[in-house]
Amino acid sequence: MRTVVESKAGSEDFGTLSEPFRRELLAYCYRMLGSVHEAEEVVQDVLLDAWRAYDRFEGRSSLRTWLYRIAARACLKALEKGRRRPLPADLGAPEVNPDARLVERTPEIPWLQPMPDFLFTAAPVDPETAVVERQTMRLALVGALQQLPPRQRAVLILRDVLQWRTTEVAELLEMTTAAVNSALQRARAQVPLSEDSLTEPVELQQRALLDRYAKAFETADVDQLVAVLTEDARWEMPPIATWFEGRDTIVAFLAKQMRIIGTAKLVATSANGQPAFAVYARGQDGQYQPHAIHVLTLTPQGVSRIVAFHGSGLFPLFGL
Repeated sequence: MRTVVESKAGSEDFGTLSEPFRRELLAYCYRMLGSVHEAEEVVQDVLLDAWRAYDRFEGRSSLRTWLYRIAARACLKALEKGRRRPLPADLGAPEVNPDARLVERTPEIPWLQPMPDFLFTAAPVDPETAVVERQTMRLALVGALQQLPPRQRAVLILRDVLQWRTTEVAELLEMTTAAVNSALQRARAQVPLSEDSLTEPVELQQRALLDRYAKAFETADVDQLVAVLTEDARWEMPPIATWFEGRDTIVAFLAKQMRIIGTAKLVATSANGQPAFAVYARGQDGQYQPHAIHVLTLTPQGVSRIVAFHGSGLFPLFGL
């Protein structure tokens, strides 16, 4: 296989030309598919298809637009099976009994995955761009996008996240401008991005909240949890479908779990533009083993949502 392709300029390597777009293509495909692994596979295929077809690229659009056209078609094709990636809260009401039996859904249900920040962030970026990038990758927003039909999802991301013009989206998705506007209106009614901006605590308050949260789990200290959770906090644990809402219910549930698990060690990380922790639980042999990835939503009032992705499967994705 050739590794160098003659560009329209006459000398550049296709890999060099396309590399600046890899991260944003990955972020786009992740927003569409809700899975880092699937998004990475699609981006690999997109770049391979583009490389193979590059000698037929006439330059009528930018390389970026051309790559997005290939990526959009690939994502829509991947979504033809009709599978969406939910979080537990998307599947039913919260459990009110903290002692209830935990229900684990069948493996056939593909859950929404968190995305490590280092996979989609690139430096340098101006502060405003960085904020928008983080806000539009938030776990709750990506989860909400999964509830939309695929084409509405694509339109909303291209128009309201990437700020493409209606005519550009119509051309990219091979739709009329009227169809794009109609799809956008329906998508906005279900997922109003303008209302998704979250007021976060200032840096010092955020650091204090995270320190207390980590200490609570490392020392199995229930009182610390009471101090950091908001009254209406939400606790989810994919692949377990059972979830809890309300500080008192969550604390009662976790108090029992902490007695079972014992002390833990937490390693700070970040996912979807949000603070996160890799949680290691002590095994019977005394060694700490990967237990879960906690992705936190912070507000000035405290930690309002925790999605604890159970199992060790995501740890390599985070470089852990």
